[in-house]
Amino acid sequence: MEKRPNLLLAIADDQSWPHTGAYGCRFVKTPAFDRVAREGVLFQNAFCPSPSCAPSRAALLTGRNPWQLNEGVNLWGTLPSKFAAYPDLLEAAGYHIGHTYKGWGPGSIEDSGRTRNPAGPAYNRRTNAPPSAKMSKNDYTANFQDFLADRPAGAPFCFWYGAKEPHRAYEKGSGLRAGKSLASVEVPPFLPDCEEVRSDLLDYALEIEWFDAHLGRMLAHLEAIGELENTLVVVTADNGFPFPRAKANLYELGMHVPLALRWGARVPGGRVLTDHVSFIDLAPTFLEAAGLVPSGLTGRSLLPILVGPGSGRVDPLRDHVVTGRERHAFCRAENLGYPMRCLRTDDFVYIRNFEAERWPAGDPPAWGDIDASPTKHYLVRHRDDASVKPLFELAFGKRPGEELYAVKDGYANLRNLAADPNYGKILSQLRERLTAILAEQNDPRLSGGGDFERYRYYGENLKTGTFTGLEDLKAEGLLE
Repeated sequence: MEKRPNLLLAIADDQSWPHTGAYGCRFVKTPAFDRVAREGVLFQNAFCPSPSCAPSRAALLTGRNPWQLNEGVNLWGTLPSKFAAYPDLLEAAGYHIGHTYKGWGPGSIEDSGRTRNPAGPAYNRRTNAPPSAKMSKNDYTANFQDFLADRPAGAPFCFWYGAKEPHRAYEKGSGLRAGKSLASVEVPPFLPDCEEVRSDLLDYALEIEWFDAHLGRMLAHLEAIGELENTLVVVTADNGFPFPRAKANLYELGMHVPLALRWGARVPGGRVLTDHVSFIDLAPTFLEAAGLVPSGLTGRSLLPILVGPGSGRVDPLRDHVVTGRERHAFCRAENLGYPMRCLRTDDFVYIRNFEAERWPAGDPPAWGDIDASPTKHYLVRHRDDASVKPLFELAFGKRPGEELYAVKDGYANLRNLAADPNYGKILSQLRERLTAILAEQNDPRLSGGGDFERYRYYGENLKTGTFTGLEDLKAEGLLE
């Protein structure tokens, strides 16, 4: 009988696709991610199903899209226990399972009908001193080693390394103090190119590097104990980076995430795949790799495209992904969300905004779906400046019911083609295709959203009645 593989998932919190060395980024150093990509497979078109952490992680755990998970569609909700999580299925099959720091969440484990985080038992006892005061003190590597020490003899393991980094808040100026250069930063075209934003991006980069450093130590430990070659290592991030017009949005830098996979014993390395893949494909991949037969899942195992020698597009059916979101933060009257769905193909990003009369970033003046940051504060402070006002509107302003962007125009998604008559036929085709896919998946949003906006919100600020984002803007003197 073939030996079952170990499974190591390393998931950063809020990291966009381009920001690793393997993708050519100059201001972030990620030798561990780059090693996994070099010795394994690098995916060019990997996407989270939702640009919000809890629903994205729920989809990864269950192999279903967030709109198929009832309360699991929202941040600060629940993940009902009727939806099986792959670690539980692996544990039942004899795997030793566990996680460190952030598994599924934030939300209520108890009201999900679960006795523990669906990522598995927690290993969080060990601490260390990170290079920034805002980073987690969790010693991820030492906790992984504790997990391995608890493993029954001969049992394969399934471990979830869920870092805090690079989730905000950051220690302001930490990237510069670490010796990073403002000149090295590539500022996305939808953000102001100024020292405050460049420095903010360096702080973000430093946090990614801390996540990557622990991944490198975990790989080295597995190599030292002779377990690396039979470990399926997957490295990714739950959604895009925490900057305006990225996280909580269905633009490229909100939903397009890094993904590299290594399994030395079985997957040929040195390959780059352009197949469109989603987090919903990971649960069936892990289950099939462990010798189980996935059933009832929306995602499809990646093993068929991994075990062969091919590069580029291996599976012609993997020419698209569908993403979406409902409610993110508590930032609109009556705790309403901003429902969106997106069809992303090789050539286009088509977005449908179901409630276009609402504010996509949250009701002003808090705009709470955008994380507090020096970049957000700069945009708010300078929103009337001629050079900043268009960028402010891109991030904070209202949007049309449909958006269409050409992939060839770049990741910034700045030129909306939806109203261009030259793209009318393409717009109609993509609209019909997205609707058909969502109907096949029984998405309640097609018939008004069902209970999506009535599901309970467990965030503390709902209890105080204070919109997310309001207090930090007051503290910055940006509100009266």
